[in-house]
Amino acid sequence: MRRKKTGSRLLSARGLGLLAAILLWLAPAALPARPGKGKKLEASYALVAGTVFRETGMSLRGAEVQIEATGSSSTGKFKKQKALSDARGEFAFPVPPIEATYRISVKAPGYEPQQKDVSVGGYERLDVFFRLEPASK
Repeated sequence: MRRKKTGSRLLSARGLGLLAAILLWLAPAALPARPGKGKKLEASYALVAGTVFRETGMSLRGAEVQIEATGSSSTGKFKKQKALSDARGEFAFPVPPIEATYRISVKAPGYEPQQKDVSVGGYERLDVFFRLEPASK
């Protein structure tokens, strides 16, 4: 005959795990919607982001993307930045939230390079897409 195990433990390991999952799920609801005393959280930059695609429409990983300020509306302290597109072909650059024009250049081995100009007018996000064609042989 087996005896049922009775103990003074309130929660088993399984029950404790379930409780932890519920608390993690509920935690964001308990946080205040805005930080501080009614202050609105704002980014201190604008964002120029985008995606690099192959001619087939598939994302292109490892493309070199460069951004630099152009024209008479130069941002002064802004320095040229470089990045590589990620596994989804995506890239992003934070830029000052002032009116300015930027040139975005993209190049990848085996593809024709491209460039586009974008204008930032303040705190915003600009999305730029590139579709690179194979280099002519």
